[in-house]
Amino acid sequence: MEASAATVLLLALCLACLLLLLRGGRWGTKARLPPGPRPLPFIGNLPHLDAKNMIKSLLELSKQYGSLFTIHMGSRPVVVLCGYQTVKEALVDQGEEFSGRGDMPVLFRFTQGNGVAFSNGEKWKVLRRFAIQTLRDFGMGKRSIEERIQEEAQCLVKEMAKRTEPFDPTFLLGCSVSNVICSIVFGDRFDYEDQRFLTFIGLINDNFRLFSSPCAQMYNIFPHIMYYLPGPHNQIFANFEKLRALVKEMAKAHQASLDPSCPRDFIDCFLLKMQQEKGDPHSFFHTDTLIMTTHNLFFAGTETISTTLRYAILILMKFPEVAAKVQEEIARVIGSERLPSVADRTRMPYTDAMIHEVQRFADIIPMGIPHALTKDTHFRGFFFPEGTNVLPFFHSVHQDRSQFKNPESFDPGHFLDEEGAFRRSSAFMPFSAGKRLCLGEALARMELFLYLTSLLQRFSFQPSCPRDQLDLSPMMSGIGNVPRPYTCRSIAR
Repeated sequence: MEASAATVLLLALCLACLLLLLRGGRWGTKARLPPGPRPLPFIGNLPHLDAKNMIKSLLELSKQYGSLFTIHMGSRPVVVLCGYQTVKEALVDQGEEFSGRGDMPVLFRFTQGNGVAFSNGEKWKVLRRFAIQTLRDFGMGKRSIEERIQEEAQCLVKEMAKRTEPFDPTFLLGCSVSNVICSIVFGDRFDYEDQRFLTFIGLINDNFRLFSSPCAQMYNIFPHIMYYLPGPHNQIFANFEKLRALVKEMAKAHQASLDPSCPRDFIDCFLLKMQQEKGDPHSFFHTDTLIMTTHNLFFAGTETISTTLRYAILILMKFPEVAAKVQEEIARVIGSERLPSVADRTRMPYTDAMIHEVQRFADIIPMGIPHALTKDTHFRGFFFPEGTNVLPFFHSVHQDRSQFKNPESFDPGHFLDEEGAFRRSSAFMPFSAGKRLCLGEALARMELFLYLTSLLQRFSFQPSCPRDQLDLSPMMSGIGNVPRPYTCRSIAR
């Protein structure tokens, strides 16, 4: 058995080397990519990349090669875009050309190019239009979903009020935020003790952590080798399969009770679309795209928002003077009797600035998801063939000194003008930019404002350790920035 595995691994190495030679010849004659560190055969730029801290590696390379450089992830060349101006010129000014979804093997093994976030071409455009319209039909950006968020925020407040001892807010935040997207996708909320719901949340939390692990980064560089090797990366795929089974089970239950005249949620609408296009061999609406799109919406609508809220509580405990200013604004504009509403945001510039600064500073998705060129493209004097993988390094945008005065420091003043009014910044890109802008941005912005104002209206958060021991640096930094675990007290106001 061991000899057989060794043989397979040796064959995979030989095949990878052959692909490198063939790929290198094709790219060498056609492409004119930006310079970067010289790649080694097979392993590419692995010696220049720290799988435990890809962010630091890319920052160091940008100091040497500038705002546009090429790295080789194994045999695969990837163009890295650094700084606000470069990212804007690519994703916004030449948005159509840079709108493809690039390679990310650790995710492609599960998605197979299905779902709204990881598809390409006409499939992506059709699924995106359908998703946006359906989410709007079920209240995204409207008063109905605002009321739903307010209800969930109050459920969270009640749960936190029960905690008399220091607690880790991860679980409660994940359950509460997840119920908002559940009401849109599944048509209902779940009790915090529902076992299927808890399993769903646990799998998504675990995968977000694993995505940023060194093993996941190595899988993205050497997928054909890592596929056969043991390690934590295999847990990602085991979790994915459990998620697939859970979504498929829910879709089957929806199908059994489907009323074509009265769709209840996103899954119902997708099932109806599948029925309408059943006879079309070119339809993009089938079970695989339903499962993947549902997973995409659930993951984006749960993990990124709950992690941002978790970071926000940690940051506000570190900087109690910021929390105090927000609470003063809440008391002055909202008071203590009524629930916060989205309409309050325009009268609360400091709170709005604080939320934007949390997103900039925490930088939940620092490297973004790779893009790809949809056609041969000239960019800044270089030539990118169709299919070139491009990595928009959003961390470098949020740390751009030409856009933010003290980017390494947490300072709501980055989003305030001299008179204290809220100031927008085009370098604020936590939801990506251009054609691939997160389709749930409006919902996410609404959730962050309503949750944080609801929590700070009712509580002051106190750390269970001295403030100077609170560490704001991420525990892991890869696809995502994972905050370090902490416990806190929610002190009623």
